[in-house]
Amino acid sequence: MDDLSVKNIVGGTRIEGVMAAISDRIAGRNLMPGARLPSVRSFAKTMQVSVSTVVEAYERLAAEGVIRSRPGSGFYVCGPLPPLLLSETGARSDLNVDPLWISRQSLEVGDDMLKPGCGWLPPSWLPQAALRRAMRTLARGDVGALANYGTPLGLPPLRQLLARRLGEHGIAARPDQIMLTESGTQAIDLLCRFLLEPGDTVLVDDPCYFNFHALLRAHRVNVVSVPFTPTGPDVELFGQALERHRPRLYVTNSAIHNPTGAALSPATAHRLLKLAEASDLIIIEDDIFADFEDVPAPRLAAYDGLDRVIHIGSFSKTLSASIRCGFIAARPDWIDGLVDLKVASSFSCGQLSAELVYLALKDGSYRKHIEALRMRLAKTMNEVAARLEAIGIVPWLKPQAGMFLWCRLPEGLDAADVARVCLPEGIIVAPGNAFSLSDTAGRFIRFNVAQSTDPRIFDVLETAMRRLTADRLVDGGAAN
Repeated sequence: MDDLSVKNIVGGTRIEGVMAAISDRIAGRNLMPGARLPSVRSFAKTMQVSVSTVVEAYERLAAEGVIRSRPGSGFYVCGPLPPLLLSETGARSDLNVDPLWISRQSLEVGDDMLKPGCGWLPPSWLPQAALRRAMRTLARGDVGALANYGTPLGLPPLRQLLARRLGEHGIAARPDQIMLTESGTQAIDLLCRFLLEPGDTVLVDDPCYFNFHALLRAHRVNVVSVPFTPTGPDVELFGQALERHRPRLYVTNSAIHNPTGAALSPATAHRLLKLAEASDLIIIEDDIFADFEDVPAPRLAAYDGLDRVIHIGSFSKTLSASIRCGFIAARPDWIDGLVDLKVASSFSCGQLSAELVYLALKDGSYRKHIEALRMRLAKTMNEVAARLEAIGIVPWLKPQAGMFLWCRLPEGLDAADVARVCLPEGIIVAPGNAFSLSDTAGRFIRFNVAQSTDPRIFDVLETAMRRLTADRLVDGGAAN
């Protein structure tokens, strides 16, 4: 038991504090079924309580069926365990930097909250007219599209269209190498189920999209991070991580990186693939921001030919987050196994969503929408960057495309503290350490420029930074 004490337990008696400490460790999977609890004396010392307090706590937990006693041996955790709560599995003590907290706040709050920390476009930026036309067309069409299950691979015309679109990025994928999913997130979840066993090691970028952390945690794998640079992961440290940890999988964005907005360089891409081949590493390339690019960045799947690289995407960022449809492009033998897994776990993907996406994508207005969206994002990127720099928040780099700015706060400020101050003012921001497995991004905040146009955001941020700076100076003076 590390870092435990009844001093850290809020409310209740000392006995209840000891019980809560044990229960939390069991719920968080730090104590598994059959695990032996610390001896009464050692745990009493750890918790800074009397031996009789621990004895009584253990007896009550045994009465509740949480643990059991083995005479002459000690106390052991019973099974089965209660359902896994991801928020309790390695969760940070500061909720403002917890990835699940950021997602839930952004999804659950009302329209009166401003969300510069969320990861999607405002509804008014999406092609509503094209979506309405697609829905009307679908409503007038064959009833099978409204009522039937889809085929295991997914809607054939959409897969054919996706094969052509992937070809524009140099990725050669036949329609039978593409499987539709409910979303990009489901695509990664299926791939983790297909490729990983509990205890395997997975590499991620540092920083990286925070839901990668939460999803991998759910699969009970070891997650190792590699620092990310403006041209991709640090190749030297990437190679060292391969040697030291022998990971099974690497999950990344190689086009528009989330959260930094950086793009993978050709030189880095080639070196990564050589290292991956030497280490038998599989790569999942998440490309959900592809349509934001004017000039396509290198794709690992294009260089690799879908041998050890798996390419995924979705349409939630440019079309609609309500229409859940994504895809996996991979080598045929993997697609065959993934189809079986999808049928076993969800039976089919959303036929209705796939039909809507297909009708919207083949609508001539979609390309015009994307062209206008790129220009709007570029203009807004410049405006938001200038507003942030004016109050002392500096972008790490100027992205070539996309909607994210990865920004550094002034010296001495912590993004989690800024998030706490902003929240009661109706502003949800995304502190850097939610994206950093190593907790080395405490001075960073990710801004979604499309959600950062309201002047109140900059006023609240400036006020928050002044207040925190003043508090720091006062605390520093008091310490002296």
